[in-house]
Amino acid sequence: MSSPAWQPDCGDGRYRNPVLHADYSDPDAVRVGDDYYLTASSFTSVPGLPILHSRDLVNWTVINHALSRLVPDVHFSVPRHGQGVWAPSIRHHAGKFWIYYGDPDFGLYAVTAEDPAGRWSEPVLVKAGKGLIDP
Repeated sequence: MSSPAWQPDCGDGRYRNPVLHADYSDPDAVRVGDDYYLTASSFTSVPGLPILHSRDLVNWTVINHALSRLVPDVHFSVPRHGQGVWAPSIRHHAGKFWIYYGDPDFGLYAVTAEDPAGRWSEPVLVKAGKGLIDP
Protein backbone atom coordinates (compact mmCIF):
# COMPACT_ATOMS: atom_id res chain seq x y z
CA MET A 1 0.00 0.00 0.00
CA SER A 2 1.46 3.36 -0.99
CA SER A 3 1.32 6.46 1.16
CA PRO A 4 -0.52 9.54 -0.10
CA ALA A 5 1.59 12.45 -1.35
CA TRP A 6 2.73 14.85 1.37
CA GLN A 7 0.38 17.80 1.80
CA PRO A 8 1.52 20.64 4.10
CA ASP A 9 -1.77 22.58 3.73
CA CYS A 10 -4.20 21.47 6.46
CA GLY A 11 -7.06 23.10 4.53
CA ASP A 12 -8.16 25.29 7.43
CA GLY A 13 -5.64 28.14 7.26
CA ARG A 14 -2.97 26.12 9.06
CA TYR A 15 -0.01 24.22 7.66
CA ARG A 16 2.48 21.65 8.88
CA ASN A 17 6.20 21.37 8.32
CA PRO A 18 8.06 20.61 6.26
CA VAL A 19 6.38 22.82 3.68
CA LEU A 20 8.71 21.42 1.00
CA HIS A 21 9.05 17.69 1.67
CA ALA A 22 12.09 17.29 -0.58
CA ASP A 23 15.74 18.26 -0.83
CA TYR A 24 15.83 21.81 -2.14
CA SER A 25 19.30 22.84 -1.01
CA ASP A 26 20.12 26.54 -0.73
CA PRO A 27 16.62 27.74 -1.67
CA ASP A 28 16.04 31.32 -2.76
CA ALA A 29 12.67 32.93 -3.47
CA VAL A 30 11.31 36.12 -4.98
CA ARG A 31 7.83 37.65 -4.87
CA VAL A 32 6.41 39.13 -8.07
CA GLY A 33 2.93 40.57 -7.49
CA ASP A 34 0.86 37.84 -5.82
CA ASP A 35 3.20 35.06 -6.94
CA TYR A 36 6.28 33.53 -5.33
CA TYR A 37 9.01 31.77 -7.28
CA LEU A 38 11.74 29.61 -5.77
CA THR A 39 14.88 27.98 -7.11
CA ALA A 40 17.55 25.86 -5.46
CA SER A 41 20.93 24.23 -5.98
CA SER A 42 20.85 21.35 -8.42
CA PHE A 43 24.57 20.47 -8.44
CA THR A 44 25.08 18.04 -11.39
CA SER A 45 21.43 17.09 -11.86
CA VAL A 46 19.94 17.92 -15.24
CA PRO A 47 17.58 19.50 -15.89
CA GLY A 48 18.89 21.92 -13.28
CA LEU A 49 17.75 24.96 -11.35
CA PRO A 50 14.19 23.86 -10.51
CA ILE A 51 11.58 26.63 -10.66
CA LEU A 52 8.76 26.31 -8.13
CA HIS A 53 5.66 28.51 -7.94
CA SER A 54 3.35 29.34 -5.01
CA ARG A 55 0.62 31.83 -4.20
CA ASP A 56 0.76 31.29 -0.42
CA LEU A 57 4.27 30.02 0.48
CA VAL A 58 2.68 26.70 1.54
CA ASN A 59 1.53 25.04 -1.68
CA TRP A 60 4.38 24.78 -4.19
CA THR A 61 4.43 23.35 -7.71
CA VAL A 62 7.46 22.67 -9.91
CA ILE A 63 6.74 24.65 -13.09
CA ASN A 64 10.06 24.46 -14.93
CA HIS A 65 13.83 24.08 -14.81
CA ALA A 66 16.04 26.98 -15.86
CA LEU A 67 18.94 24.81 -17.09
CA SER A 68 18.60 22.14 -19.74
CA ARG A 69 22.31 21.30 -19.59
CA LEU A 70 25.45 22.10 -17.63
CA VAL A 71 28.25 24.19 -19.09
CA PRO A 72 30.98 23.85 -20.14
CA ASP A 73 29.72 20.81 -22.07
CA VAL A 74 33.09 19.05 -22.36
CA HIS A 75 33.73 19.25 -18.61
CA PHE A 76 30.30 17.85 -17.72
CA SER A 77 30.41 15.08 -20.36
CA VAL A 78 31.62 12.79 -17.55
CA PRO A 79 30.23 12.49 -13.98
CA ARG A 80 31.46 15.27 -11.66
CA HIS A 81 30.39 14.52 -8.09
CA GLY A 82 29.95 17.64 -5.94
CA GLN A 83 30.28 20.07 -8.82
CA GLY A 84 27.85 22.09 -10.94
CA VAL A 85 25.16 24.49 -9.76
CA TRP A 86 25.54 25.86 -6.23
CA ALA A 87 23.41 28.33 -4.24
CA PRO A 88 21.43 30.25 -6.86
CA SER A 89 19.82 33.64 -6.35
CA ILE A 90 16.55 34.46 -8.17
CA ARG A 91 15.43 38.05 -8.76
CA HIS A 92 12.94 39.95 -10.90
CA HIS A 93 13.73 43.31 -12.50
CA ALA A 94 12.18 45.29 -15.35
CA GLY A 95 9.92 42.44 -16.45
CA LYS A 96 12.62 39.79 -16.49
CA PHE A 97 13.59 36.97 -14.12
CA TRP A 98 17.28 36.58 -13.37
CA ILE A 99 19.04 33.65 -11.73
CA TYR A 100 22.68 33.96 -10.77
CA TYR A 101 24.41 30.77 -9.67
CA GLY A 102 27.88 29.74 -8.74
CA ASP A 103 29.92 26.90 -10.15
CA PRO A 104 32.87 26.59 -7.76
CA ASP A 105 35.18 25.44 -10.56
CA PHE A 106 34.33 28.07 -13.17
CA GLY A 107 32.65 31.13 -11.62
CA LEU A 108 29.30 32.92 -11.54
CA TYR A 109 26.72 32.37 -14.27
CA ALA A 110 23.40 34.04 -15.11
CA VAL A 111 20.26 32.87 -16.90
CA THR A 112 17.18 34.97 -17.68
CA ALA A 113 13.55 34.55 -18.73
CA GLU A 114 10.53 36.79 -19.17
CA ASP A 115 8.24 33.94 -18.09
CA PRO A 116 9.59 31.61 -15.37
CA ALA A 117 7.50 28.75 -16.81
CA GLY A 118 8.85 29.47 -20.32
CA ARG A 119 12.20 29.28 -22.04
CA TRP A 120 15.29 30.38 -20.11
CA SER A 121 18.40 31.79 -21.76
CA GLU A 122 21.60 29.84 -22.15
CA PRO A 123 23.97 30.33 -19.20
CA VAL A 124 26.38 33.25 -19.47
CA LEU A 125 29.60 33.28 -17.46
CA VAL A 126 29.39 36.66 -15.69
CA LYS A 127 32.53 36.40 -13.57
CA ALA A 128 35.15 33.72 -14.03
CA GLY A 129 37.02 32.36 -11.02
CA LYS A 130 37.51 29.33 -8.81
CA GLY A 131 35.61 29.20 -5.53
CA LEU A 132 32.99 31.79 -6.48
CA ILE A 133 29.73 30.59 -4.94
CA ASP A 134 26.68 31.90 -3.08
CA PRO A 135 25.77 34.90 -5.22
